[in-house]
This record gives sequence, structure tokens and C-alpha cells, in this order.
Amino acid sequence: MEVKAEARHVRISPQKARLVVDMIRGAQVNQARITLRSVNKRIAPAVEKVLNSAIANAQNQNEDIDVDALFVSSAYVNEGPRQKRVRPAPMGRAYRYQRRTSHIVVKVTEKVRGGKA
Repeated sequence: MEVKAEARHVRISPQKARLVVDMIRGAQVNQARITLRSVNKRIAPAVEKVLNSAIANAQNQNEDIDVDALFVSSAYVNEGPRQKRVRPAPMGRAYRYQRRTSHIVVKVTEKVRGGKA
């Protein structure tokens, strides 16, 4: 059973968020938490919050689930809407720039223990 959690419209560029999300993909949940707490990036607490939300969603769907057996099956960052802004420039001109946003998705799955069902 795959359970997901999503954070939308996070104010950071997807390129920067992918650096952190790539670190936890495929890792055990506890190891992913340790990694997110130790990495020195501004987006790490937001990714950890999404991971904790995915774990809570898994527990809500199935109360018998073993949290220690969960792992991050997929984690990715999509681009959200861009906010267009204008910065004053010399001689009455204006420079346009964009503030990028991200949608962060984390999916967790319970590892199947070896043996026959």
C-alpha cells in the first residue's frame, strides 16, 4: 500500500528543492528523517514535514502498520506557478523577474518482509 503526502506552492525553486528530495528517495523513513535534520538547506524542514505527514497518513489508513518498515518509495518535486515581479531599473526602466514555487510529493510504502504470504 503506497501512501502519499503533498506540499503545494512552497516558495522555493524546484531546482533547489530537488537537491534535498533526491537524498531521501529510496531510504528507510528513520534514515530519511536523520538525513533531513542534518542537511544544511532551507527547504529541509519543509520536506521533513511532508515526510512526517506521509507517515501519519499511512498510520491513519492502516493502524497495524509498522512505522519502522516504511521506506520512501518515491519523492519528487514539480514546478508550481511562477509569481511575476518587477524590479526598478536605471533610467525609468523596469526589469521583470520570476519567483518560482514548488510542489513537493513524498510517497511511502511498507517493505515486504521476506517469506511467503
